[in-house]
Amino acid sequence: MQIIFGGAFNGKRQYVKENLTVGDYCWCEGTLPDTSAESAVIAGLEKWVEQQLLLKKSEVQIMQQINEICLRSTSSNYIWILTDMNRGIVPMDALERQMRDVIGRIYQFLFKEAKGVTRIWYGIPQTIKGADQDENLYENRG
Repeated sequence: MQIIFGGAFNGKRQYVKENLTVGDYCWCEGTLPDTSAESAVIAGLEKWVEQQLLLKKSEVQIMQQINEICLRSTSSNYIWILTDMNRGIVPMDALERQMRDVIGRIYQFLFKEAKGVTRIWYGIPQTIKGADQDENLYENRG
């Protein structure tokens, strides 16, 4: 499982299209892949989470669905394109605050589970996780 993340309109989708072989991938925009998808690009997760919250689903129910996808991705190839929404002004609207909080916890879970994490900053990729053995220097001491 790979994570590509960055701010809105920073070139995340373009990076995936240019640098990864996406021809065999199911492209899911604002939805989650169905159970038959062996490879998928999942983008617009925040839209899906907002829909789930509007349907009055709990954070636990939402996390269960995300976890099911992650369990499938151990034998499949999934690329998550995630928009960093947790910087800046806290929204006044209660639903938007709830969505921001839920998204933050989902991202923490996904980043932990991912084999690779790449930040896109205005089209420039920066590997955060999955580069080499020195990325977690605190674990390599000894």
